[in-house]
Amino acid sequence: MGRRILSGVLVRRQKITRAVPVGSIVNCADNSGAKKLKIIQVVGYKGRLKRRPAACVGDHIKVSVYSGPYRLRKQVLDAVLVRQKFPIRRPDGTRVMFEDNAAVLITPEGNPMGTEIKGPIAKEAADLWSRIASMATLII
Repeated sequence: MGRRILSGVLVRRQKITRAVPVGSIVNCADNSGAKKLKIIQVVGYKGRLKRRPAACVGDHIKVSVYSGPYRLRKQVLDAVLVRQKFPIRRPDGTRVMFEDNAAVLITPEGNPMGTEIKGPIAKEAADLWSRIASMATLII
């Protein structure tokens, strides 16, 4: 269970299945110019020997731009995973799943690089990343 301090309050994350492993290609959900992102690291992941690190909704990840403008390609950038195909089980018993795996590029300080987010984002990511939530058009 990850913990994160937001505006002086300790936020405890719920358990979400980590369904997007390192090496996956995910869509870029913002208008920064990147189209596809390749996950290269999950920040703060602590795993087991020979288990591939994997990310879930709301995780801070390191990515490289797989397809997009030349100025962004092959750079290591920060991102937040906002959608995953694998169902997310919520405490009330409902399950939510999306059509694709998608991430939003952020600066090292945690501000989004783009000015708008395309498509819905998961409520779990919106709770942890308030700046991303304020830009989202739809939170599910």
